[in-house]
Amino acid sequence: MNPADAARRKVLTFLALTLVLSSISWARVISAGSLGVDGGKWVLALMWSPGISALITRLIYQKNVRGEGWGWGETRWQVLSYFLPMGYAAVAYGLVWAAGLGGIGSFQRNLLTFVALGSLQSCFSALGEELGWRGLLVPELAKITSFTRTSLISGGIWALWHTPLILFADYNAGTSTAYATICFIVMVMGISFAFAWIRLRSGSVWTGMFLHASHNLWIQGFFDRVTVNTGKTLWYTTEFGAALAIVAVFVALFFWKRRDRLPPVPVPA
Repeated sequence: MNPADAARRKVLTFLALTLVLSSISWARVISAGSLGVDGGKWVLALMWSPGISALITRLIYQKNVRGEGWGWGETRWQVLSYFLPMGYAAVAYGLVWAAGLGGIGSFQRNLLTFVALGSLQSCFSALGEELGWRGLLVPELAKITSFTRTSLISGGIWALWHTPLILFADYNAGTSTAYATICFIVMVMGISFAFAWIRLRSGSVWTGMFLHASHNLWIQGFFDRVTVNTGKTLWYTTEFGAALAIVAVFVALFFWKRRDRLPPVPVPA
């Protein structure tokens, strides 16, 4: 089997396993209509479905779990990964506040505890997804197609994977379902360029974990909480509003223009 065929088989097997495992959690959450059913354990199970699928896929084809990007790499990429979501979120929400589309409230939690404990909890759940999306999907796609297509395909799959809970459960901000879905997909596909670029540049899956964890923690746990709804604020904020979607497009352009700085992807014989 040539390397390209091997990569395609891994991707297809991974996606099939992810669909099967994710369907269990989707069914439970959708039947209850809430992400909080059973204390949120089904959401955690859902987030680990891609990771478990990736590890099973590698065991099937490789008899090991190499290639996930277990190495730490250069610390600068880990630092960038954690602070990047804080940066693009600050721009998006800052524009909303400056335009008077939302107010600024106070943060009711201890910031140090929020950062320390919140980051640990968010890293654990984010790692489940990242072992799949950036541990297997991105590096295997990069063996058979360009960076642009790798980012678009992985981002599209990642976005669509979320849509059952947007359409049929309460994973949205309360605006129009169609609007929320479009904004969410644009945002996810935009930041996928950053996720893919840093993963391929660093060679480390831990960058994806930090990116994902920081994104969830700071947007959902901080910026959404300190933003005061002044009427139509939710149409611009949260992961389902226009502000993050627009900023994510610029994030995508930033990393896309630097695609020539990526190292050649090693293709095993």
